[in-house]
Amino acid sequence: MELEGLDGLVGLRGVIGLGVAGNFAGHLEQAGEARDFKDLKIADAQAPKGIFPFYVPLAGKPAAADDATGHFLHRFPISSEIIRLGSRDEKHQIEPEVSLLCDLAYEGTRVVSVTPRLAMAHNDCSIRREGAKKISEKKNWGPDSKGTSRQAIPIDRFEKGGILDHYRIACFLLRAGELHEYGVDSPVASYSYMYGQLAGWLVQKLNEQADEGPLENVARWLEIAGRPEKALISIGATRYTDYGETHFLEPDDVSVVVLYDARKLSAAEIHRIAQGEMPAPAEGISLLRQSVR
Repeated sequence: MELEGLDGLVGLRGVIGLGVAGNFAGHLEQAGEARDFKDLKIADAQAPKGIFPFYVPLAGKPAAADDATGHFLHRFPISSEIIRLGSRDEKHQIEPEVSLLCDLAYEGTRVVSVTPRLAMAHNDCSIRREGAKKISEKKNWGPDSKGTSRQAIPIDRFEKGGILDHYRIACFLLRAGELHEYGVDSPVASYSYMYGQLAGWLVQKLNEQADEGPLENVARWLEIAGRPEKALISIGATRYTDYGETHFLEPDDVSVVVLYDARKLSAAEIHRIAQGEMPAPAEGISLLRQSVR
């Protein structure tokens, strides 16, 4: 299905954007970011490292407005068509992910549940910025710095045995007409934390994550956003291929992230869709294709 009524995804302007760091084995090491978390004490070695904000709407502010003079996180960064490079002097890298449009429920000031409703292909595009103190400083450099597909997969139940068990995520870079595999084609179920374990972890971190190292107090950002009822949560980038790990975005590239039902589409068909040789079907796929400028 297509996200209803989202002309250019404007319907997400009132939705807080959050990301999960370190939820896929090996990605942080490939991205050169594992050292950022070396001083954090994490009880479960398999757990994600934390949550970061990439977009925070302002409570009471008109949804169509961008705050160009205030904090950079108040600028709406999401596009389904374009990635706009922030600086020609910095390295930008696709981060292929699944994003979940979730309902948030509160008791007083505390989040008590996170309920995923839709899943989309997502590009958590990042600047490999040396010296950045917070993860968020690498994530939002203005309009068109993130990507979310308009095609959404309705989630029947966010648990083993549900529809996402059948989905995989793939990523490609189209450069000068040649298609390159950028991310390792991976089952969605292979995230380190998934389903109930992930939802419970999210509730805990939304309430209790401290401003420490590269992480931020997310509860404060929820307060600034007026405790929104919905959140767009990207749940972690998959591993890169050798090509993806060593190649960075350039103008005129095309970034492609595909979330697809492996029961309905083969890897060969996904290659053809990414190349533009085959149209994407209406169901069983969430396709994100962004031109780099």
